[in-house]
Amino acid sequence: MKLNRSIERGLTVLEVIHTSGASSLPFLAKQTGLSKPTLLRICATLEKRRWLTRRSSDGCFQLGSAFPQAGGMADLVDRLVAVSKEEIVQLSRETRLGVDLAAAIGGGRTEIVDTTRAFRTHGVYPDAVGFRPSPVLSALGGAYLSGLSGPERATVLKELVPRLPREDASALLQLPKILKFIARNGYATRAEGHWGRAVDYGELPAAIAVPILAGSEVVGAINLVWNASDQAVHAVAKRHLSRLQATADTIGRKYAALS
Repeated sequence: MKLNRSIERGLTVLEVIHTSGASSLPFLAKQTGLSKPTLLRICATLEKRRWLTRRSSDGCFQLGSAFPQAGGMADLVDRLVAVSKEEIVQLSRETRLGVDLAAAIGGGRTEIVDTTRAFRTHGVYPDAVGFRPSPVLSALGGAYLSGLSGPERATVLKELVPRLPREDASALLQLPKILKFIARNGYATRAEGHWGRAVDYGELPAAIAVPILAGSEVVGAINLVWNASDQAVHAVAKRHLSRLQATADTIGRKYAALS
């Protein structure tokens, strides 16, 4: 029986990415023996079906939300990534800083679903997609909580508190102070000395973040991230906060229009 070559090639690409993780076009070409134009057509088709997604930071392909049993992102997250991709790339280009996009995943948590980070350019750990930042100590987590109404925040904290690691649980006492800072300054920042993950390399990163609202719904948060020794937080906020807020507003409107 003759096999369908197009389907066979598509499955081969998926097998490579499933096994190897996020993969560049040259890597896929080397592993599959297929030409780059052929791979681009295959990947574009798989992107449209949400079996693959392409990272803004480096153009690598990774499994998308519709990939069977991949534990991928929900539809709402796919929409957020889709409407944000051009916006975060433009923001990163204009500010010359890394940009992280985080989606609300329930229970008071967010997950980074896209990033423009490049280590050579921004000096911060680039492999951030899939990471769930601290809801209390991170800029993204604080921004998300700040966007919730008082009753909404109380509800998610009730669910969140029993699951927090010790460092986050101890920091909860500072949450009112953190929220007051965000309300006064218009942005959230990561707690001083907080390392988001044990595998960070380079110097300590700094970040400012704002929530993304689609109407009255907080669908995520967006930040600017950079090497902390390069610029002070207040300096970056003074220079780029209005642009960060404008990007969050644009993403929120685009997201709401798709809902």
